Amino acid sequence: MQRTILACAMAGLMVSGAALGQGSSIPSELQGNYARLKANILKAADKMPPENYSFKPTPDIRTFARVVNHVTEAQLHICGAANNTDPSALAKVPPETADKAAVVEALKASFAECDKAYAGLTDANMTDMLQAGPMGKRSRLGLLWGNVAHDNEQYATLSLYLRLKGLVPPSSEK
Repeated sequence: MQRTILACAMAGLMVSGAALGQGSSIPSELQGNYARLKANILKAADKMPPENYSFKPTPDIRTFARVVNHVTEAQLHICGAANNTDPSALAKVPPETADKAAVVEALKASFAECDKAYAGLTDANMTDMLQAGPMGKRSRLGLLWGNVAHDNEQYATLSLYLRLKGLVPPSSEK
């Protein structure tokens, strides 16, 4: 039933997009959103100076490094599931006390896993149901859409940390 509802909703979106002359598919729209978000997250991670990776706005909030590591963990989990990658074969997330280079290297490895997942998303396979660990079965599109939503939330946090350090977030640069 859920698969039928999802398929009908997606068909409606595709028809409305075609009617507007946009000509893009749901997978290509999601791939574009992912690519833009990936660039902003990588730039944010690069922009924060190494000494500020341990920065936390208040004692009870995560460090900048921990937020980056959270993106890494989530992407490895979600995109690994979309790729049917054995979790033991995925990159390891360094501790939040690791240096900037190690944290960014792991982030890039998670984006490499996601690059494969988004590149493999098609109209034909977007409704395939995949095992997503404790989340149960989810559609390929649902997994990857959820990843973009989660990454957007985390990018907002990274942007706030940058602003608190007097830095302009990548999405706000001219």
